[in-house]
Amino acid sequence: ARRAGRPEVTPMYNVEDAQNVMQHFTPCDYNSVYEICPGLKVRFVDAGHLLGSSSIEMWVTEENVTKKIVFSGDIGNHNRPLIKDPQYVDSADYVVMESTYGDRLHDTPPDYAVELSKVINATFTRGGNLVIPAFSVGRTQEMLYFIRRIKTENLLPEHPNFEVYIDSPLAVEATNVFHENVSDCFDEEAMELISAGINPIKFPGLRVAVSSDESKMINFDKKPKVIISASGMCEAGRIRHHLKHNLWRSDSTVLFVGYQVPGTLGYALLNGAKKVKLFGEEIEVRASIVNLPGISGHADKNQLTEWLGAIKNKPEHVFIVHGEESTAEYFANHVHETFGYDAVAPYSGDAYDLITNQKVADGSRKLVEKKASYGMASREKTIFDRLVAAGQRLVSVIQKCQGMANKDLSKFADQINALCDKWDR
Repeated sequence: ARRAGRPEVTPMYNVEDAQNVMQHFTPCDYNSVYEICPGLKVRFVDAGHLLGSSSIEMWVTEENVTKKIVFSGDIGNHNRPLIKDPQYVDSADYVVMESTYGDRLHDTPPDYAVELSKVINATFTRGGNLVIPAFSVGRTQEMLYFIRRIKTENLLPEHPNFEVYIDSPLAVEATNVFHENVSDCFDEEAMELISAGINPIKFPGLRVAVSSDESKMINFDKKPKVIISASGMCEAGRIRHHLKHNLWRSDSTVLFVGYQVPGTLGYALLNGAKKVKLFGEEIEVRASIVNLPGISGHADKNQLTEWLGAIKNKPEHVFIVHGEESTAEYFANHVHETFGYDAVAPYSGDAYDLITNQKVADGSRKLVEKKASYGMASREKTIFDRLVAAGQRLVSVIQKCQGMANKDLSKFADQINALCDKWDR
């Protein structure tokens, strides 16, 4: 425990010890305590982020002192389809927790099946394809869940027998893993469907493409269809081929259902790119680019706070990690103000003695020096980033207004123009 950050010390535990224990693990074997070796026990707790994702409780004994260290992992968003909500941990001496969405709240989610049916209907009415870049694990299966609802609830009577292609070998394998772990990992709603003899992520018209030849044939079929393919940010994989075949088509739609990191092709498309380069060829963007916001696998600020608040005792220290630097620092301050805990967003290389709860080494402080150099300019950039994010949210809200009454659309447009007139200097 206290030897972390001291490479000259011989490790307490070796790889063979870990391998001997790991070979006995089974998928989703939550809430069982495993002794890796004398002085080290672990337990996995369902984190509700992806199928099989876990928070980890560790009991570490050194010099006759035992400390419990909890690693949150990625904590899941509540009330998502298929998988269970995050399971809470009730005690910890030290907590190492994520802060991905530690400075923001998720919007109230719409009925995704209804919203998705609108996008499919508009695309098929034009005669085009709906292309969905989606991560192979989690997001693909959620899309299948919503499409099954569209078909079984007859939300798209205009196109009742449309076909859906999963074009990602990894997504196909991940879907099989979902099927194999139904009883351990599915939530109550999904289990009710299973009990009624309904597969939550299977429906008539579902097709899979595993080989490259099967993938190529999808775009030779002229019938309008839904194509779900990886990667979710369009940086690699078969999705790029489907974009090449559909971006230039004004009748097709590309639907984003996940966060797009700045600098990725997905981010460029979502932010209005008129031309993109794929496989050395410049492609003009004529397809409709749509975002279905709110589908996030990560807990937001309130849900992260709730997860930490379930710990009944006062931890000796909370370490905030896995978030943008400003977000991690913000959430560390929030934790301190909310619970009174000692909370810090450590820098790379910081080391703490977990027996004495003392910091024993400082890591890189380049970021601190950078802040000192840039001063106010750095803070202004952060505020400007917030403004850009607000603008992107406004665009997503506008996209959801399609189909509203003309009177409401006109009123909204007048409000936006009045705001622009005020600030267009």
